[in-house]
Amino acid sequence: MYEHYSYERLTQFTKDIFLFMGCSTADAEIATKVLLSADVRGIDSHGVARLAGYIRLWEAGRINATPDIRVVHETPSTAVVDGDAGLGLVVAPFAMQVAIDKAKNVGTGWVSVRNSNHFGIAGYHAMMALEHDMIGMAMTNASALVAPTFSIERMLGTNPIAVAIPASEQPPFVADFATTTAANGKLEIQQRKNEDVPIGWVQDKEGNDSTDAHALKHGGLMLPLGSDREHGSHKGYALGSIVDIFSAVLSGASYGPWAPPFPAYVPMPENMPGKGLGHFFGAMRVDAFRPAEDFKSHMDNWISRFRASTPAPGHENVLIPGDPERVMEAIRMKDGIPIPESLVHELNEIGKKFGVGL
Repeated sequence: MYEHYSYERLTQFTKDIFLFMGCSTADAEIATKVLLSADVRGIDSHGVARLAGYIRLWEAGRINATPDIRVVHETPSTAVVDGDAGLGLVVAPFAMQVAIDKAKNVGTGWVSVRNSNHFGIAGYHAMMALEHDMIGMAMTNASALVAPTFSIERMLGTNPIAVAIPASEQPPFVADFATTTAANGKLEIQQRKNEDVPIGWVQDKEGNDSTDAHALKHGGLMLPLGSDREHGSHKGYALGSIVDIFSAVLSGASYGPWAPPFPAYVPMPENMPGKGLGHFFGAMRVDAFRPAEDFKSHMDNWISRFRASTPAPGHENVLIPGDPERVMEAIRMKDGIPIPESLVHELNEIGKKFGVGL
């Protein structure tokens, strides 16, 4: 069963929680906007469902509610940002704006981030570039839950990649995906439903196929995109590795099995080689390559042609990356955001704890 809450109601509740944590008004507002962008776009695993996790990290002293986010190294087109252990929901937009500002000046901007935390959905940050006629990119490393191909050791996170590309009359192309077969949040959704997961999402601690949504709690592991070698898991493994290196090795964050775990109750890894989680952002001015209107006109043509491609039997039409989320956003902004009863209970408990009404 689900209860529907308006975007405005969830916004006020979430903002009040971040303010209670000690965030400034500006930081609470941007953190709320980033977090709820997941809910309105249908990425329920990364919206208010994550709020309790952020609170637990703050209570454990792993999130700094008043960070001094700063550029610690830069060139005209690149920068390293230190997030001062702040909310990734706040650190990431800061860093993406640095990338955009550099792109305005020299054509492209590339920013790697260290000492941060979980940053919500990658797509939000990549999409910041669209209003500037820029292509945006965002990626992050994450808690080590994923087995490399042929391994039974947790070495990588779900390590998402997002790319947002502007068009003219057509809506933008927005790809936002984990480099695992399924995002960890989808496991959590199945856990709340008390349902199994498909083969290919996880393996048990011995490396056998599993459908147990709680496999991670029993020592199991998530699988790279492709699930096994025969279905291309080496490609998902490679993609996740690239994200880890760009986000963390390049910035000075902790990488691989040393990435800080999202659950506050999980002990921090020993001998961590860097600071916090890492992110990587890119912004490319379209007119650094060709006139923006010319490019966007051809993007319209690209999108239109792909939409018009012949659908396979049983399918009405071919989608463009970003279509499902755009449609969902329109529906949820009108009809409200569905919240499962278990999460409603969790949010109410949070509200009682902090004196904030849902």
